[in-house]
Amino acid sequence: MDENTPSISLVSCMHFVRRGVAKAVPEKIELTEEDLEKIIKQTADDLKLTENSDDDDEDGGEGSAPPPTDPNDEFNFEKYDEEENSNPIGLGTIATVPNLGDLSEDVQIKTDGPDSDEEDDIIKPNDNLLLVGHVESDASILEVYIFNKEEDSFYVHHDMLLPWFPLCIEWLSHDPTDPNPGNLCAVGGMDPIILVWDLDIENCLEPAFKLGKKPSRKKNIARVGHSDAVLDLSWNKNFTHVLASGSADNTVLLWDLDKGAPHTKFDYYQDKVQSLCFHPLEAQTLLSGACDGAARVADCREPGLTPREWRLPGEIERVTWDIHNPFCFAMSNNLGEVAYVDCRHDEPVWRVQAHEKEVTGLIINDNVPGMMITAGTDGKLKTWDISNGATQVSEKTTRVGQTLCMALCPDDPFSVAYAGDNKQCYIETTDLTISEQVMHRFGSRPLVSISTENTESMET
Repeated sequence: MDENTPSISLVSCMHFVRRGVAKAVPEKIELTEEDLEKIIKQTADDLKLTENSDDDDEDGGEGSAPPPTDPNDEFNFEKYDEEENSNPIGLGTIATVPNLGDLSEDVQIKTDGPDSDEEDDIIKPNDNLLLVGHVESDASILEVYIFNKEEDSFYVHHDMLLPWFPLCIEWLSHDPTDPNPGNLCAVGGMDPIILVWDLDIENCLEPAFKLGKKPSRKKNIARVGHSDAVLDLSWNKNFTHVLASGSADNTVLLWDLDKGAPHTKFDYYQDKVQSLCFHPLEAQTLLSGACDGAARVADCREPGLTPREWRLPGEIERVTWDIHNPFCFAMSNNLGEVAYVDCRHDEPVWRVQAHEKEVTGLIINDNVPGMMITAGTDGKLKTWDISNGATQVSEKTTRVGQTLCMALCPDDPFSVAYAGDNKQCYIETTDLTISEQVMHRFGSRPLVSISTENTESMET
């Protein structure tokens, strides 16, 4: 990099992982020099293929994703309530899953227990993982932090190098190669290919598998997936083999992880799709927000139907469901506004000027009824009581510069992490219980544990 070019250090995306899903001692891959040489050569070949595919298909018109075999309700959302388990489709295989044994006979996966000197590397049952997309100068990294509130621990446990600028992170447990739940992380970014990493493997230089292929006329390869950057991801916790992706190519794709291919495409957007959120209780309902100023609620069983939409001026930055009120969601825009929508009505229930600039962090607390948390590029972190309208409860000036992302700990509903573009302090965590205003407003409210069973359908 040019000496006169200012270095950057920022976090563009993050996602908390609940306790108890990670291996206590992740496996470690040990590579020889010969293995590294092979990987470097393969990476160079892949980069050449990428450059050639860009030249071959600049208009993105050739080789679009194959149409679904059954365009109506490809994932059988109609029969969701009749399924006996959360994995209705049988396990399959994905051709892009790398075979580590092909690298070299000397590749080893270390599974022995830790030495006493390595005790700090053990992931404890009360540790949370925080997945972080970190850009440092010209390097992009997926960092796996350990967060333990009881021990006041917050540090990077291990990391993976990324080939491009990360823009979104989603955790998922569905491993198409294993009937047992996994600990996986999907990353989208400036490249149209989605990378899925196994978080239980350290020193990993290759993702577990990839979603999408770039086209190449010379190699007779058709495009699979998006044709532009992937801006957001949402995993379907009810249909665990389904992952949704929103892109700068103005589309949303539903991926069948067992087949490693998209089978449903939504292409009615007028601009980039920046935010996605599957309904936490209804497998078939997908909320999306786009730069065309609309938040849309789609029924994935009917991809051909025009979805309902609600609008704000400017661009929609974030969308999120309110699990306490399953008909309702919140959306934010690049002008600092937040709106709350009841899907049974045509107009938002309320709108508030929450920040001076983009609202890049938007959370409705699953465990604390009525609590909403917002963050923006104005450097402010705010809490709100939305039990009856929107009342600001607290405000904090962060140290991370322009806040670019935010995440709430799933096991501690008052612990929030957020990050931005301040090189000296690009990531921070806050315990909201230290705020007298927050505790005065929310401290006496009983915490809620949400069940996804026996809930009223939005169709009623």
